[in-house]
Amino acid sequence: MESVELETSMGNVQLELYWDHAPKTCKNFAELARRGYYNGVVFHRIISDFMIQTGDPTGTGRGGTSIYGPKFEDEIHPELRFTGAGILAMANSGPNTNGSQFFLTLAPTPYLDNKHTIFGRVSSGPGKTSKSTKRAFVVRKRTEMP
Repeated sequence: MESVELETSMGNVQLELYWDHAPKTCKNFAELARRGYYNGVVFHRIISDFMIQTGDPTGTGRGGTSIYGPKFEDEIHPELRFTGAGILAMANSGPNTNGSQFFLTLAPTPYLDNKHTIFGRVSSGPGKTSKSTKRAFVVRKRTEMP
């Protein structure tokens, strides 16, 4: 199974992707990473004890596109829940509006259940436990084949 490592200004973060639950989302994320789409992209939304968000090359929170076009549909599974820190999910502006932006939770966020596609988790690195992130940049992402 493919995983993705984020090299950030806060340290490296290893992400396990949920290919069985969200194959289209995982393909989008891994391919954008492989292409270097996320290189140098800022975490433009950081909310302590909630989440950190990135994936918009404009840094405004309004940009980004998927490998499928501007937007693609959700892959929501009721058994996947925002149970704690380190959940990897797509940011969106409503149902079926996924593009390139994603976020990592810093705490349990059950009010997001069934509203965002969960497609992975942090398996190691600072994103797993850091609740006090203030500013970070994605330096480079790389896809790995274990």
